[in-house]
Amino acid sequence: MKTISSFEERVEYSRDLIRCWYEAWDGRVFVSFSGGWDSTALLHLVRSMYPEVQGVFVNTGLEYPEIVSFVKTVPNVITIHPKMPFPKVVEKYGWPVISKEQAQFLYELQTTKSDKLKDIRLNGNKYGRGKVSGKWRFLIDAPFKISHHCCKKLKKDPMAAFVKKTGLQPLLGNMAEESSLRATTANRYQCNSYECNEPKSKPLTYWTKGDVDRYMEMHNIPYSSIYDMGYDRTGCMFCLFGVHMNNPNKIQQLHKTHPKHWEFIINKMGAGEVLDFIGIPYHAEEEQDD
Repeated sequence: MKTISSFEERVEYSRDLIRCWYEAWDGRVFVSFSGGWDSTALLHLVRSMYPEVQGVFVNTGLEYPEIVSFVKTVPNVITIHPKMPFPKVVEKYGWPVISKEQAQFLYELQTTKSDKLKDIRLNGNKYGRGKVSGKWRFLIDAPFKISHHCCKKLKKDPMAAFVKKTGLQPLLGNMAEESSLRATTANRYQCNSYECNEPKSKPLTYWTKGDVDRYMEMHNIPYSSIYDMGYDRTGCMFCLFGVHMNNPNKIQQLHKTHPKHWEFIINKMGAGEVLDFIGIPYHAEEEQDD
C-alpha cells in the first residue's frame, strides 16, 4: 500500500496508473468521456501523456444539450448509442428511483419467483442486509415499475459492446470522496483491474472534487457550459436516483433551465405521477420539506 498525502502526489500516482495501463495494452486504450467535469479532467491528463488516445462518449439520449454540444468541440471523440431508448427501458423494466440498490431490491420483489430472494428483500439476510429500507417500503406496492436496469441498458451495455468490437480497454473517471480512507491510501491493483471479466482503469480513484477543480483551473481546461447554469453534477437529465436528497432537486433545476425537457419527462412520460407518489416536488417554485 502506498500513502498519498498531497495533490501533486495524487496527480503523479495517476500518471503512473495511466502509464501502466497504456503499456499493458500496447496503447489500445480509450477514455470513457461523459463530457462532465471529472472525465474532462481525465481526458486532459491522459492526453498530456498520450495525445492520440481516443475518447468515447455514450449519448444515452438523456444528456444535457450543453454536454452534447461541448463533446462535439473535443477532438478525437466518437459517439456511440444504446440500442434501447430511455422510454422503452422504463416501459420494460421500470423507473430508476431512490438509489440503485433500493431500486434493485424493489425490482426483484416485483419480479422474482424465488421465495428465498423475496424473503431476503423483505427481511434481510442473516446479517440483516439486502432488504428494502423501512423508509421506502411503501414503494413495494407502487402503481408503477421500479428498476435498476437503466444505467446498464443505456451506458454499460453500449460501452461493453464497443470494447468487444474494438478490443480497446477503458480508462474511467471514477473518483473517491475526500473523507474516504481510500483517498489517501492507494493500491495500484484496486485502480487498474487487469484480470477480471471487464478490465478497467480508474486513475482518479484517490482524487477529491477539490483535486479535480484545482487541476481544471491550473490547466485552464475548457468545460461544458452546463456548469455555469447552477449544476455541480450532471449525469442523465431524467435519472431519479437521489432526487429526494437535494433542495432544490435536479428535476426542479431542470424545470428552470430546460423547461421543454422537463415537460417531456414529467407530463409525456409520467414522471410527475411517480414523484407525486413518492412525495418529491418537481416544480421550480416548490420547496421540499427537510
